[in-house]
Amino acid sequence: MQIPLQITFRGISHSDAIEARIREKANKLNKFFTSIMSCRVAVEAEHQRHHHGNQYHIRIDITTPHKELVISREHYDRESHENIYVAIRDAFNAATRQLEDYSRIQRGEVKIHNLESIGTILRLLPEKDHGFIQSEEGREIYFHRNSVAGKGFNWLAIGDKIRYVEEDDDLGPQASIVYP
Repeated sequence: MQIPLQITFRGISHSDAIEARIREKANKLNKFFTSIMSCRVAVEAEHQRHHHGNQYHIRIDITTPHKELVISREHYDRESHENIYVAIRDAFNAATRQLEDYSRIQRGEVKIHNLESIGTILRLLPEKDHGFIQSEEGREIYFHRNSVAGKGFNWLAIGDKIRYVEEDDDLGPQASIVYP
């Protein structure tokens, strides 16, 4: 970071332990995006509630050369955010996800769905609630009955021409939406 980390406490006394945890988490952000110019963290204790402890609100402002990212974690309904360390962890996890997404965009690695993919129903396995599409290139693409739009899975037949949206899964390519 070009500008040193800034930490502000509101409604809560300064704590060396909390500041150390925030510094540790902020230093790890550089692994996900190396061009961070500045990082400001605000730690705020919400109003005291009678039946529960304080909820903590963590706000992180990250400045990069082309964009400012704002992460604001308010979870009034989550008792876990009565623990300041959990609130800090969740806020920095969200910051990491945003930086990773922004970094992928900067590198041009964002997944683009092509709605114009055309294929043919190759196999239907109604007892297993799925089937396979043969793409125009000859690849087999899995799809589940829940991904079929329109009249649905039961109206498909082998050999039908369809359009589909493809995405990569841990097990290989699959159609997330199938248009008969």
